[in-house]
Amino acid sequence: MADNTVIQTNNLDLTFETNDGPVHALKGIDLTINRGEFVSFIGPSGCGKTTLLRVIADLEKPTGGDIQVNGMTPEEARMKRAYGYVFQAAALYPWRTIGGNISLPLEVMGMPKAEREALIKKNLELVNLDGFEHKFPWQLSGGMQQRASIARALSFDPDMLLMDEPFGALDEIVRDYLNEQLLELWAKTKKTVVFVTHSIPEAVFLSTKIVVMSPRPGRIHEIIDCDLGDNRTLDIRETPRFIEIAHQVREGLKLGHADEH
Repeated sequence: MADNTVIQTNNLDLTFETNDGPVHALKGIDLTINRGEFVSFIGPSGCGKTTLLRVIADLEKPTGGDIQVNGMTPEEARMKRAYGYVFQAAALYPWRTIGGNISLPLEVMGMPKAEREALIKKNLELVNLDGFEHKFPWQLSGGMQQRASIARALSFDPDMLLMDEPFGALDEIVRDYLNEQLLELWAKTKKTVVFVTHSIPEAVFLSTKIVVMSPRPGRIHEIIDCDLGDNRTLDIRETPRFIEIAHQVREGLKLGHADEH
């Protein structure tokens, strides 16, 4: 595994055993993700996008092929806290303040209080929520809650951020704003980000690379380079190159679907 490679899969398969028989969720996944990339998985519902993210995070075990995360097994990478995970819902504990939620992974690690407080402050600033540490989740909007969950995922300074449709439930205006904020955060932290989405414009706006997946069994239909440069604002969505890449993703999704029929 090259020094620059953070995730490498070779012929990865995953079959779930169910009461109705086996479900082939992932098949023959060959993928390389390099340090500092922003990679989005996109595809129809049930194509295995979230399953692949969960395999990287050691929340699911593959049944064939192999995978390395930071040169280790996913389990070793999880034990070494190589990544932070952001779920579709903010998943904040309602009885804990925002600061208390961000502090939780640090408490589990046994970090002293003064260090925890410094990291809470730093990570709230990163997601533009400074001053909100004493608020409770119910006092924040949905978008602010998701920013708090990103701050929690970043609290222990992991190498990678794994994000499972974190903005899928938010309205378009809030989503646009958080997309811009996420790009700013990525530029500041230089983290490797692996991001699951259903939205073509979101994938093109955020990514350096887009992995187009086809329906079950989930396979990689195409990997598209997203060469839109580093300084992206929402206006970029009106440019010919953005529209061209979005069209390529849309065609890839159609062709991936057609392969199954």
